[in-house]
Amino acid sequence: MSTSSRFDRGHTDDLMSYLAASPSPYHAVANAAARLEKAGFRQVRETDAWDGAKGGRFVVRGGALIAWFVPEGAKPHTPFRIVGAHTDSPNLRVKPLPDTGSYGWRQIAVEVYGGTLLNTWLDRDLGLAGRVSLRDGSHRLVNVDRALLRVPQLAVHLDRSVNTDGLKLDRQRHMQPIWGLGETEEGDLIRFVAREVGVAAEEITGWDLMPHAIEAPSYLGRDRELVAGPRMDNLLSVHAGTAALAAVSAEAGANSGANSGSGSGKPLPYIPVLAAFDHEENGSQSDTGAEGPLLGTVMERSVLARGGTYEDRARAFAGTVCLSSDTGHAVHPNYGERHDPTHHPRANGGPILKVNVNMRYATDGSGRAVFAAACEKAGVPWQSFVSNNAMPCGTTIGPITAARHGIQTVDIGVAILSMHSARELCGADDPYHLANALAAFLEG
Repeated sequence: MSTSSRFDRGHTDDLMSYLAASPSPYHAVANAAARLEKAGFRQVRETDAWDGAKGGRFVVRGGALIAWFVPEGAKPHTPFRIVGAHTDSPNLRVKPLPDTGSYGWRQIAVEVYGGTLLNTWLDRDLGLAGRVSLRDGSHRLVNVDRALLRVPQLAVHLDRSVNTDGLKLDRQRHMQPIWGLGETEEGDLIRFVAREVGVAAEEITGWDLMPHAIEAPSYLGRDRELVAGPRMDNLLSVHAGTAALAAVSAEAGANSGANSGSGSGKPLPYIPVLAAFDHEENGSQSDTGAEGPLLGTVMERSVLARGGTYEDRARAFAGTVCLSSDTGHAVHPNYGERHDPTHHPRANGGPILKVNVNMRYATDGSGRAVFAAACEKAGVPWQSFVSNNAMPCGTTIGPITAARHGIQTVDIGVAILSMHSARELCGADDPYHLANALAAFLEG
């Protein structure tokens, strides 16, 4: 069965809503979890005992989510099919002592997170989002989705060389947002956040807060064939993976009788998984990052909960494949020389296969065949990406996942412009092309 009818332009509309509602990794996870619960998944706690019953489950840890669906008839050694993605995006993060200012301006002290394009944060209306940690150990989400902060650029009259010598920004001195007038007051920001959340300020003992651009995602172009919006790297993949997992699990559970299966009537040969990690943009080295043990622990516990042994675990991992789905570079019309001369991924050309022989991406020829088969089954076009030999190549969770768990991994994604900007750009068709390909991959 071709999966191309599963997702259409309505998927892109839904992506825009998801981007707007997910200004932090914690919101991205909460919104994905809500969608999975609506699809019949249930949350399990890591501290509880797990059973091996069929159905969908997910684990939430901070800004990371691992979800999986155990189909009817799954054996302890049944392999996994994993869509990997990440919930974080390059941005600004509030420091532990946030209240600062000078010359009568009240400001917020921030640290630069990941490889953000600093200039894209200038002169934008910014809100504030994230989570606060309370004295009793619980957390509350924060989303001040209105014009609250601004990083003001220096006027051209005070920097006459800016348009000839280029903009030079000091990450410490020039990126602190303003949010009012007056003298600095210690505790001011957290008192404000406490009022927004509806708790006493003294109950807040920790916070993970970040500014976000409040401009809504939108279609762009003469024929509305493009989409502009924040955090596409990499909530575009988290959203597509969530939709694909929900669709595949729904079809697997739709058939009555002992052998539930996919839309083709055949039982699922794999256990489909969504692994949405945090902290990819700064190296993945955390308990919620791809280099941590979270994914491996979840898969191993699933094997054991179904009565498996170490041998079953080894067999399951040996047959597992992961599609590491992240954004990649579309060919830039103003900087064509920065791209490989024979590889020019284009917007709306379908998802891209990302290749680097030095293993900055985990794709090899065997993985290429897996991805090509999924796209063919889904009826979607696809493209290849490789970096210009003279340019350093980025990396993803792909090589980390392959090395950490010893599983075959393929790096893919959607081609975008303005990667790591506060507002990125992609083709309007590519999000649903990706979701269709992921669904075809998950169902095997």
